[in-house]
Amino acid sequence: MMNNISVENAVQARSQIEKLESQGYNRDHIYVFAHFDEREENITDALDTAEVGMKDQGFFKSMKNYMISRGDELRSQMEAIGLSKEEAAAAEKELDKGKLIIIAKELQ
Repeated sequence: MMNNISVENAVQARSQIEKLESQGYNRDHIYVFAHFDEREENITDALDTAEVGMKDQGFFKSMKNYMISRGDELRSQMEAIGLSKEEAAAAEKELDKGKLIIIAKELQ
C-alpha cells in the first residue's frame, strides 16, 4: 500500500510523517519530494526520510536522470518507488505549485 500526500511546507511535512509513523510506516520508506533539488535535499536531511537512489531506480535509469529535466526526473523517481505514471504526473503538478509530496511505502 502507498500513501501519497501533498503538503504546503516542511512543518506540515513533519506532522504528516509523524502521523505515518504512528500508522506503522518506517522512515526508511517515507520519501519527500520538492520541485527544487536543493529544497528536497534540505527537507530530506532535516526530517530524516529516505532518498530515492540507485537501488530504487536501477543503474541505467539513475544515470538517465542526470540528462533529463527535473520534472521528468521527479516522475521517474516517483514511479520507481511505486506510483503509476498517472499518479506521478499528478504529484509532479502539485510540485510545480510549490508544494511538497510525501510518499510512504509499506514494507512488503
